[in-house]
Amino acid sequence: MTLLVTGGAGFIGSNFVLDWLAASDEPVVNLDALTYAGNLANLASLQGDARHVFVKGDICDRALLDGLMATHRPRALVHFAAESHVDRSIHGPGEFMRTNVTGTFTLLEATRAHWMSLDASAKAAFRFHHVSTDEVYGSLAPEAPAFTETHAYEPNSPYSASKAASDHLVRAWHHTYGLPVLTTNCSNNYGPYHFPEKLIPLMIVNALAGKPLPIYGDGMQVRDWLYVRDHCSAIRAVLAGGRPGEVYNVGGWNEKPNRDIVHTLCALLDELRPSPQGPYTRLITHVTDRPGHDRRYAIDARKIERELGWRPAETFESGIRKTVQWYLDNAAWVADVQSGAYRDWVQKQYGG
Repeated sequence: MTLLVTGGAGFIGSNFVLDWLAASDEPVVNLDALTYAGNLANLASLQGDARHVFVKGDICDRALLDGLMATHRPRALVHFAAESHVDRSIHGPGEFMRTNVTGTFTLLEATRAHWMSLDASAKAAFRFHHVSTDEVYGSLAPEAPAFTETHAYEPNSPYSASKAASDHLVRAWHHTYGLPVLTTNCSNNYGPYHFPEKLIPLMIVNALAGKPLPIYGDGMQVRDWLYVRDHCSAIRAVLAGGRPGEVYNVGGWNEKPNRDIVHTLCALLDELRPSPQGPYTRLITHVTDRPGHDRRYAIDARKIERELGWRPAETFESGIRKTVQWYLDNAAWVADVQSGAYRDWVQKQYGG
């Protein structure tokens, strides 16, 4: 019994691998290309653990995928590997099409070949779990109902379009070939090991360094926020009990504007690591909004609760406090990921 995880050195993927091996002795084969956001330091606690097999490689490499399937014979696959940053997709959409669309297609085909080689009972038990995003549904008006699993797809960025395409591929491979797939569409994750280009870790890291805290436009873009370890528990629940072919929306029941998130972070840092220069809100600066910025996302997560009994364990208040404390306690990790390329990216995106 082995689980194959793609993108297991990234933010959500590494949290999932750590969470899985803390709760289970089932081995994990972890395939990650180690692009800028993949970081083996996230998995340092697993060094020497025979249950964790790390393979550096690309999900577009069919020969590699076939070899991994033949060698390890996984009973399930959890697919995290993706380019995931909206701003990067605006500046360079090509990599998003390659990884998120071509990579998912290649992975589906390799998985289908492996699945077809299994005996009847193993075929019935096999699962391909595709991890996706609420951004495929587009933008909501302020008073509109939250996204359900039947909401029409209306992606508005190259990133969300590439994820929508991958969702459609996964659905088609189920309906055409019978591959037993599961899809989860999650809201904005936050927590440990989050690469500091995303809102919450960027604000924490910049505040501690005394740098500006850039907020796009008026800062009233609303997102639902999901603590990453709650997301991991949702994936475990869907993998164990989800119905093949079904989609499950995973959310934290925490709709908040970006501006409020930044002010909450400043207040926590004022409490936990006060600055001699005064309140961190002095660093807030509004910058030009990004093109096509969606105003609101909201997840209706009642289906996963109704069918599988899952609800998030963390409130936003408890999760964000744990997150800030983690960054304060792991300054060395932050320093290690802040490479020259990362600094150049932040300057390119937010400078001026």
